Amino acid sequence: MATAGIEAVFLTTHNWGKAAKFFQTLGYELEFSTDHNSGQLRNGDGPYVFIAEVPEDQEPQTRLVMKVPDAEVFGPDPAVEVVTPFEETHYGTREMTVRDPDGRLWSLQAPAGN
Repeated sequence: MATAGIEAVFLTTHNWGKAAKFFQTLGYELEFSTDHNSGQLRNGDGPYVFIAEVPEDQEPQTRLVMKVPDAEVFGPDPAVEVVTPFEETHYGTREMTVRDPDGRLWSLQAPAGN
């Protein structure tokens, strides 16, 4: 089974409010925010942007998230380096991290319970 394309862009930031405002000025609308300085924004039918604030001692990062319809039947090719297998997240999904040949990390996200 293959992925179903890019589902989201996951960003970390040092200032949730400024980052959210930046994307809103580019046409993104806030779908929801959490009580811990994070939230999801969307612009049309494309991938959503999820932004999470991190402490100043952590470097802000960007990670693309690919959609996986069913974690139970997904099996990456042996050429794909799995950094972490599918694990339940606190936000209701299952997530796997893989590394591409150039060392970039990618998240693969599946619905919880699959």
